[in-house]
Amino acid sequence: QPQLAESGGGVVQPGGSLTLSCTASGFSLDYYRIGWFRQAPGKEREGVACISSRGAGTYYRDSVKGRFTISRDTAKNTLYLQMNALKSEDTAVYYCVADDTQGNYCSVSNVDAYGHWGQGTQVTVSS
Repeated sequence: QPQLAESGGGVVQPGGSLTLSCTASGFSLDYYRIGWFRQAPGKEREGVACISSRGAGTYYRDSVKGRFTISRDTAKNTLYLQMNALKSEDTAVYYCVADDTQGNYCSVSNVDAYGHWGQGTQVTVSS
């Protein structure tokens, strides 16, 4: 059974940085489309970023472009989200997701497109 476990969340001041990690077990990230979603209080889940299978392509939502970087370490079977210049509106629970769709592209526009989800890690941006 594929499992995802996030870590690295916390409280940070506006303008600060955090790196989230997601360790996969039961499957190889190299053959999965993987990414991050988030959910702020009172709001729907929204896609943040993704990497296509075999790392061929990445995608970011407009509001995080230039600030967030998604990457993976296939040797450690771990996905990362480096978040810089954090803003209060980035406050949310961040979820690691994976899906076995193959291809050179990915998207995070559809919540239901990803079949595997982690438990989430809280990120709070506050002064």
